[in-house]
Parts: sequence; C-alpha cells; structure tokens
Amino acid sequence: MTSRRKTSTEKDHPEKDDRNDTTHSASGKSNITPAVPAAVIYKLLGFTLAMVVGPIGIYFMTLNTIFRGNSTWAGATAAITANVVLIAYVIVALKEDESDKLAAEEKARKGL
Repeated sequence: MTSRRKTSTEKDHPEKDDRNDTTHSASGKSNITPAVPAAVIYKLLGFTLAMVVGPIGIYFMTLNTIFRGNSTWAGATAAITANVVLIAYVIVALKEDESDKLAAEEKARKGL
C-alpha cells in the first residue's frame, strides 16, 4: 500500500485559514472582550451555589427541628427548595434575555 502525499495546493495547517483574524477590530487594535459577560458568570455561580447549599442546608435544618427526624418530609422540602432555585434561575434568565431584546430594539430605533 502506498501513502497519500500532500500536493502543493493543500494547506499544511487545516485549522488556520487565509481569512483575517477575528480578534482584531476595524481599527486594527486587538479585541479581547470575553464571549460571556462577567455578570452572567456571577449569576451562574450564585445559582450554582444556591442549588448545592440550599437543598442540603434545608434538609439538615428541617430534619430535626421541624420534622423531628422524619427524613421523608425533610427530603421533600429539600426537593421543593431545589425546584424553587431552578425556577428562579429560569425567570432571571428570561428577564435577562428580554432586556437584551429591548436594548437591541432601542439601539436599532436610535440608528434610524
């Protein structure tokens, strides 16, 4: 069997193409803005922490104080807490998406 040889028209680095680098802006300066804003990352970290600490904390807090050792009810309360955190995250995400749409519409209106 023979191996395939590269011809002179093939690129040596297929992941690198001949187009302009997208990290530079029109003025030629480097554009290093993050793909995700910091506020979004902080919200995600906050809700992640709430999803971990909230249900576990509620479970152990209610196990012996409110439900007197009944782990079924304490577990149900922890599950409800996890659902509340999840619903709150969805609401915050939808409001953020809505505000982005409104800002884009207002920017388009000002541009006209």
